[in-house]
Amino acid sequence: QVQLVESGGGLVQAGESLRLSCEASGSTFGVTAMGWFRQAPGKQRELVAIQSNNGQTTVGESAKGRFAISRDIAKNTVYLQMNGLKVGDSAVYYCYMQRSLSHGLQSSWGQGTQVTVSS
Repeated sequence: QVQLVESGGGLVQAGESLRLSCEASGSTFGVTAMGWFRQAPGKQRELVAIQSNNGQTTVGESAKGRFAISRDIAKNTVYLQMNGLKVGDSAVYYCYMQRSLSHGLQSSWGQGTQVTVSS
């Protein structure tokens, strides 16, 4: 069992910044990647950014140029620095972990942290 605990969400005004953190605990062996997804009301969950253990990073279109992902692999922690926030960035942000196990790839999710951006 893996537990992912997010922190750092909140209410900010457009143009401001937030830094999200996610710490993994429990059975964290076999981790291959960690990252962030988000889901706004009435919309599908979408990729924000994900980083593999070798440093390869994929950033969603909406986050390019404004958001940056980083990881502390030794601490099984992932961060998301969000700058220049827009009203459209308002969503629940979910921490994501992928592990490679004997039976295949396994995905784990945090419970989410709310980010609300006001105009």
